[in-house]
Amino acid sequence: MRDFHTHSNYSDGSFLFRMVRAAEDANLDGIGFADHCTVSAREYTKDARAARGFNLDVTYERRRRAIEELREDAAVEIYDAVEMDYDPRDEAEIRDFLDRADFDYVIGSVHDISEMNVQVPSNFAPMSDEERDGIVDRYFDTLSALVESELFDIAAHPDLIERTPGLRGRATDDHYRRLARAFASSRTVPEINAGRALTDAGIVHPAERFFSTLREYDVPFTVGSDSHEPEQVGARREFLGTHLETVDVDPVSPPSLDLDG
Repeated sequence: MRDFHTHSNYSDGSFLFRMVRAAEDANLDGIGFADHCTVSAREYTKDARAARGFNLDVTYERRRRAIEELREDAAVEIYDAVEMDYDPRDEAEIRDFLDRADFDYVIGSVHDISEMNVQVPSNFAPMSDEERDGIVDRYFDTLSALVESELFDIAAHPDLIERTPGLRGRATDDHYRRLARAFASSRTVPEINAGRALTDAGIVHPAERFFSTLREYDVPFTVGSDSHEPEQVGARREFLGTHLETVDVDPVSPPSLDLDG
């Protein structure tokens, strides 16, 4: 079992050494640190970046030195990765940064649509049903562009809108099939993400209907706990082990790692 999606103090998680220790205690074979990163120069994104502190494009070399030191004594493989915020308008900047940084693998994610974080219910509460459907359409348009860009090894939590009242349940079979076809034709793979699995929401990404569609198209999956704190690592690792057996998935590694031969 390898966990390819966790966070550290280089974005919004706990100290690297604490997360590594938790991975060892959980008997993981590998842990990947994919801290958030945004490179867009647009004003909204710069403001959000300042508020969230997602500055790995500035600090990745410092984090890499810390990872290299931890690798010397760790009983678990440690991967040096990134979770990039994606917008089609930023592809040139993203490509330039990724070429320069040379991470072990790259996760892409869509968090914002029309300058609104899709995980914040208050953003969508005053909207009409038609407006909310428009947000969902744009979300899947952007996620399809992410997959088709071939910039990323993994697409994070590919139905993130299911976390949000007002957007939950609005995705259609057409949305899912379009995205499944994109994954089937791409090197980018979706992840099974347990970031909300052990909360009251009880959400696993991708949710059941989307997951079934992806299986129809023989799309493979990686695994990520999306852990930010040490105590989440072991609990989510246990959940993921059981969940993978239940859904009968043998996960693959990120293509750039080529751990599957």
